[in-house]
Amino acid sequence: MSKERPILKGLLKEGTTDVETFQNQTIRPIIKMQHALLIASFVEYLQKRKIDFSRLTVSKKNQKIVTIYKTDHNHKNITLGLIIGHFTIDEFAFYNTNASELNRRILQIISQRLIDSFPEITA
Repeated sequence: MSKERPILKGLLKEGTTDVETFQNQTIRPIIKMQHALLIASFVEYLQKRKIDFSRLTVSKKNQKIVTIYKTDHNHKNITLGLIIGHFTIDEFAFYNTNASELNRRILQIISQRLIDSFPEITA
């Protein structure tokens, strides 16, 4: 099944940096397109590590998500791969020149998306 990147309106503003433009034109649409897969990947992660997410308070859930993406390099890299794998050659070239900053932004957006999606996380 082929997916198409959604077009997100209202994200481009004058005076934004190239990195911000890339984030809003490329990364956010890919993350939106991959939403269900990102949730499924996170749920699988929780199940493999026997983390009962449903028993955690909201603040502990927030903290758990942030901690996972800071400390579990394997899961972090898998998650980044789910996004980077959708780049074109040109997007990948731009990504490579700004990888550190873009990785931080990607993981921050995904973490917030997971926090906003607690009802969908059933592990």
